[in-house]
Amino acid sequence: MIKRTELEKCPIVSAIRELGGEWNLIIIRYLMSKNMGFNELLRNAKGISSKTLSNNLKALTEKGIVKRDVLSTQPFSVSYSLTEKGQSLREVLGTLGDWGIKWTV
Repeated sequence: MIKRTELEKCPIVSAIRELGGEWNLIIIRYLMSKNMGFNELLRNAKGISSKTLSNNLKALTEKGIVKRDVLSTQPFSVSYSLTEKGQSLREVLGTLGDWGIKWTV
C-alpha cells in the first residue's frame, strides 16, 4: 500500500490537483484552439453552468494556466487565453486524447 506521504509527493497526483476536475480540462481544451470570451466558452462547453465556468476560470487564472484580459471595447469585454504554462499542456492533453480514442471511444 502506498503511504499518504508518498502519494502527496507523486508528480502525477500533484498534476491532477493542479489541473482540477473535468471542467478545467474541457476549458483548457477549448482555449487551445483560440482565445475566447466568457459567453463563447459557455456556449462551447455544453452542460457547464455560468457559475461553474466563472469559478473554474478564476481558479485556472490564479494557478497561472489561464490569462484574463479585459478589452477596452464598448461595452467592455473579457478574453481568456492560455498562458505559457497552459500552452505547455498541449502535448499532455494530446496524448490523453489518443489514449481516450484507443480505450474509451
